[in-house]
Amino acid sequence: MPEKKDQIPSQEGTERLQKIVQQNFSRWNESFKSGSPQAVAALYAESATFLPTVSGEFKKGQAGAEEYFRHFLKKNPIGRIVEDEVQVISPDCYLHSGMYNFEVGLKDKREIVEARFSFLWKRDEQGQWKIMHHHSSVKPEES
Repeated sequence: MPEKKDQIPSQEGTERLQKIVQQNFSRWNESFKSGSPQAVAALYAESATFLPTVSGEFKKGQAGAEEYFRHFLKKNPIGRIVEDEVQVISPDCYLHSGMYNFEVGLKDKREIVEARFSFLWKRDEQGQWKIMHHHSSVKPEES
């Protein structure tokens, strides 16, 4: 049975899987440039759960994501993956986790926030990739 165009490929299709993963992270990261918390939140499923990087709250659904990004986007974030792994859950679902850095702040006062992340991405009934769960936390200092 042939695979759907954007369906997670079988084991031999790791190159295509990496393309899907990169596209989804890029869509999320690029959505920050819109300055619109609604545009970012639209990438999250209605039933999504979200543990944000710089908030102690447990956010739920697109409304929770929108509320968080309303504040976070004011920092002009730009994300960059440092190290990552992908685990396939099913043909329409995968876990993307690792380390990323965010450059944040005003033009003359940018700083780097090192963080850990995990995204659970799932294709919805319309064939769109949505974030079902997102956990991000500031990287702890080495002990």
